[in-house]
Amino acid sequence: MTLNALVLNQGADRKVSGAIETLQDDQLPAGDVTVAVEYSTLNYKDGLVLTTGGGLVRTWPHVGGIDLAGSVETSDNPAFRPGDRVVLNGWRVGELQWGGYATKARVKGDWLVKLPQSISSRRAMAIGTAGYTSMLCVLALEKHGIRPEAGEILVTGAAGGVGSVAVAILAKLGYTVAAATGRPEEGDYLRSLGAATVMPRKELLEAPDRPLLSERFAGVVDTVSSVMLAKALAQVKYAGAAAVCGLAGGATFPGSILPFILRGVTMYGIDSVMLPKGPREEAWRRLATDLPLDKLDATVSEAGLTDLMTLAPKILKGEIRGRMVVDVHK
Repeated sequence: MTLNALVLNQGADRKVSGAIETLQDDQLPAGDVTVAVEYSTLNYKDGLVLTTGGGLVRTWPHVGGIDLAGSVETSDNPAFRPGDRVVLNGWRVGELQWGGYATKARVKGDWLVKLPQSISSRRAMAIGTAGYTSMLCVLALEKHGIRPEAGEILVTGAAGGVGSVAVAILAKLGYTVAAATGRPEEGDYLRSLGAATVMPRKELLEAPDRPLLSERFAGVVDTVSSVMLAKALAQVKYAGAAAVCGLAGGATFPGSILPFILRGVTMYGIDSVMLPKGPREEAWRRLATDLPLDKLDATVSEAGLTDLMTLAPKILKGEIRGRMVVDVHK
């Protein structure tokens, strides 16, 4: 039995090259479930793997792709049977373990979640790690007690994959969304997802001149960090919260402790990679009901395996809108 895969190798200059190759099934890594992959995605982390490895890959050759969706082909795991429709996000798949840029993947069944009936494999990858992370952010704000009547929710990096889905989910749930973006041409797109206000990124790019600014936001979904997060936190209302899931602006946080100790603001760190199975299943159940799938479709572009080496630098530069679904059979 064979499969096709985008096989990556790293040269002496640390640059990564890739080529479509036909492999034997016995070349797949160890695992108790083999998945016939239909779709994968292109995320920021995938862009790192495809260009330099990003320090994420330890052994070469490698097959990237941190997301995958398809159906179970064979299983030695009692929780799964052939034909089950499944999705995988995280668990260092596509980094330490071969991932979804292939027509088959062999993984641990404990990493898989059965797809809700209403979500196709393609839509599962339109959601992908980005959308699943967005849902985790919304769940954190909900569990904090923030309701739509509390006021505006700020979403940073709103035109990206995580941000786009967060805007759509929050708007459907009745929240008033302020979408911050550095791409003013995406204003109509963000409003079509449900954003009430489109904020120019520059409004959040200057460090706050005071540790506390006027209260504006009931909550924040932050995909950027750095100065933008500091400026956002300085404007969060008393007892509000921020769900923090990304570092597109860098890993540093030039902020103040005062929003936390004078306004009782809470910051939730959102990890989508090693999250236990129960919260994963909850997130996917909620995605099936709370994500407007018609608006999701509007965020999607499609590519094949042959396109990924060209697209990878673009996602690192923030030049890809919304979600990029990868048909692994192209």
